[in-house]
Amino acid sequence: MSDSQPVTMTEDETAAFAAEVFERARQGDAVMIERLLEGGLPANLRNHKGDTLLMLASYHGHHATVQVLLNHGADPLIANDNGQLPIAGAAFKGDLPMIRLLVEHGVPVDAAAQDGRTALMLAAMFNRSEILDYLLAQGADPAHRDARGATALVAAQTMGASDAAARLQALAG
Repeated sequence: MSDSQPVTMTEDETAAFAAEVFERARQGDAVMIERLLEGGLPANLRNHKGDTLLMLASYHGHHATVQVLLNHGADPLIANDNGQLPIAGAAFKGDLPMIRLLVEHGVPVDAAAQDGRTALMLAAMFNRSEILDYLLAQGADPAHRDARGATALVAAQTMGASDAAARLQALAG
């Protein structure tokens, strides 16, 4: 048997391997993820919840792993089964450096999945002023409406995020 023979795995082995790959993304193992991608692992591989490797790495704040995935063509605009994008997850977590990294790699600041919620709306909801200011400076549209017709201002007011609401009200005024 030569070294070039393909490895055959059972269905259980394949499932266990996939689970380990997603765990490596969740834990931020940039070196292993890069080796796997270089070996042919699809950059947009999705798990049973529709999460991509990029979604898991970005949500858990692993900047180096996100950089590796983006360098290998991972699509930052693939939403998971809950309709969440990596940039929205980063806004929810309050991770401004991750948002910057995604925007620097071409993610539109007003990117939204099916529910229409943008990172600006999430930043407003959770009173994340620094993220709000960054997104607005990058051209985020405070008048953008989600699928239910709410704007970032309405989201902030609904959640009692007074600083964000005041900042957005001043822009609208």
